[in-house]
Amino acid sequence: MSDAYEFDPTLLREYDIRGIVGETLSEADARAVGRAFGTMIVRDGGTEVCTGYDGRHSSPALEAALTEGLVSTGLSVTRVGLGPTPMLYFAHKHTGAAAGVQITGSHNPPNYNGIKMVTSKGPVYGDQIQEIGRIAAAGDFVDGAGSERSLDIRDTYVDRLLQDYHGPRALKVAWDSGNGASGEILRRLTARLPGEHILLFDQIDGDFPNHHPDPTVAENLVDLQRAVAEHGCDVGIGFDGDGDRIGAVDEDGEIIWGDQLLAIYAADVLKDHQGATIIADVKASTVLYDEIARAGGKPLMWKTGHSLLKAKMAETGSPLAGEMSGHIFFADKWYGFDDALYCGVRLLDLVSRGSEPLSAYRKRLPQMVNTPEVRFQVDEARKFAVVDEVKDRLAAAGVEVNGIDGVRVNTADGWWLMRASNTQDVLVVRAESQTEDGLERLKAQVVDQLEASGIPSPNFVGGGH
Repeated sequence: MSDAYEFDPTLLREYDIRGIVGETLSEADARAVGRAFGTMIVRDGGTEVCTGYDGRHSSPALEAALTEGLVSTGLSVTRVGLGPTPMLYFAHKHTGAAAGVQITGSHNPPNYNGIKMVTSKGPVYGDQIQEIGRIAAAGDFVDGAGSERSLDIRDTYVDRLLQDYHGPRALKVAWDSGNGASGEILRRLTARLPGEHILLFDQIDGDFPNHHPDPTVAENLVDLQRAVAEHGCDVGIGFDGDGDRIGAVDEDGEIIWGDQLLAIYAADVLKDHQGATIIADVKASTVLYDEIARAGGKPLMWKTGHSLLKAKMAETGSPLAGEMSGHIFFADKWYGFDDALYCGVRLLDLVSRGSEPLSAYRKRLPQMVNTPEVRFQVDEARKFAVVDEVKDRLAAAGVEVNGIDGVRVNTADGWWLMRASNTQDVLVVRAESQTEDGLERLKAQVVDQLEASGIPSPNFVGGGH
């Protein structure tokens, strides 16, 4: 039992491992994760694992400690180095390794970092992550003499990204890496794509000196919008810190939100996959589900969370899935993981093959009025209970509720959603209507339900889409 290791209780999350460097996450933690996760892989018959890391200052040391832990279990570790999370996912597929592990803090502030894991069976989440904690707490590690090697997979990855670009028309494109981990790959990719490319903040810098690397927040897209206007670009594309979430701007400088982008992709993918299931998360607009059906697909509403969506895709054989947060997953011609660089290539291909500007695709979608995703703090011990109380009250009142992930309620005015975050001590609410008056009535229903549970109402603001 001398090997027993206890993690900070906040470190092991639903979809990944995440903490504050030097407070809840250390190199010793990364080493212990390597030993515990490596133990799981070895016991499952695996022999090789790939590792990678993002551009945060703490990432190289955490990756080295993680590798040390993996090697100690007898695994062969292939280290692909600095790059976006999807490059690590690609390396896992390309090498045929049993698993892949990325050190990344995604779009969290600079003092955060974390670990994302995948195996040949799919994403590692939920109880599998808790199993890492149980193995460590018991000191139940496998011991072995493993090995490590470095592999530069960057050009192989770019080759594969380019394979699905067939656009006949050269475009002018602005790209914003937000100083995140995708910068070097983006330079290699755009050097080989036709057209003219304007790169913003492609220097990888863990301080994120220009703006926060989260392309789903409007204020983080201002530089991209300005570049599109100044250079007369056809498209603007932004990435989050580790390159697995996409944001997009059309030639008019208008933001194309995650569910709108998914609707545009779906219409294209369904040309080759008539009748296929297309999956989106519970926060997505009714417009998306209607558009999927209109294009000949089967819309499926599912739980929020990239790991949950990937698992559902595999189960249903879906060629495409996505969520409001900009995680978009192509299994059509791709591997079913979320890759913002690949999504960017697919968007340019779609626009280049078409005869219309990107704004025409956006304008064809019915225009709704909605709130953004409003997040507000509720005690961890209370957040799920509040959702259950709301569900019970609505059921008692005879209101039909979609309870797939929280509470989503349809009314004559539109719909509203309340769900508890799996990763933070927050409740998430959103509402959508065809009219401003309808939206106000929906917001009032949300406020009434919260007050009935003794929760102060959130500050609903405009700025949705």
